[in-house]
Order: sequence, then structure tokens, then C-alpha cells
Amino acid sequence: MFTKEDIQAAESKIKTGSDFPQFIKELKELGVVRNDVYVSNGLSAYFASEDEVLQVRPDEYPELVINEESSIEKLTHALKIHQTGETDYITFCKQAADAGVEKWITDLTTMTCTYLDTTGNELVKETIAAV
Repeated sequence: MFTKEDIQAAESKIKTGSDFPQFIKELKELGVVRNDVYVSNGLSAYFASEDEVLQVRPDEYPELVINEESSIEKLTHALKIHQTGETDYITFCKQAADAGVEKWITDLTTMTCTYLDTTGNELVKETIAAV
């Protein structure tokens, strides 16, 4: 099973959304099968299986309020500029919160990332580019 240090080493290489596919590749090599990220507090749950999970919370992450009114348009815009390297991770998380994203789930088996609102409705589901 991977360790908190393994995860933090992989996370430290992410500067913008353009680094996400490489990050996912590293997670997959570590044995991660799913990653859930909670936007309000930055908590990330890394799953090796349903029974094996490691939770990591960034040291410097602001508490964010999730907008009750979700917006696919706002999220799509935030994703677009983040993936082209225009925003850092915290800025993206703030924009995701404003778009009503409670969490996103990265499935490393299907290579998808799904963004969910506070009621669990799917806002956007993306295929992760191969590296």
C-alpha cells in the first residue's frame, strides 16, 4: 500500500491542471484505484481498494463554502483555464466551490474524473488524457 509520503511526493509536482494527467499516471503506478477530493476542506481520499484508504489533507488549504446553486458553465470555464495552466490548484478549488462542486471522484480504472454537486448530481464527467 502507498504511504502519505508517496502521495505528497506526487502532489508536490502539480502546479496547474496541465500536470493532472502525469499525476494520475503516478498515482496509478502507486496502486491507487480511486481518489475522492472534497472541495470544502481539501481532504483527499486515496483508495487502493474499498477497504484500503489513505486520507490526506493539505496543510495550507482555505475552508471553502460550496455554492448551493451549481453551474455547469462556471465549472466548464474553471476546468478549461485550469487545464491550460492559467490557474493554480487553490484557485481552481475556489472556482469549483463557486460552481457548486462538493467533490470530484477520479476513477483510475475507467480514467475518468466526475464532478458532483452538493446533492450528488453529476455536473461534468471528463476522460483523463493518457500520458
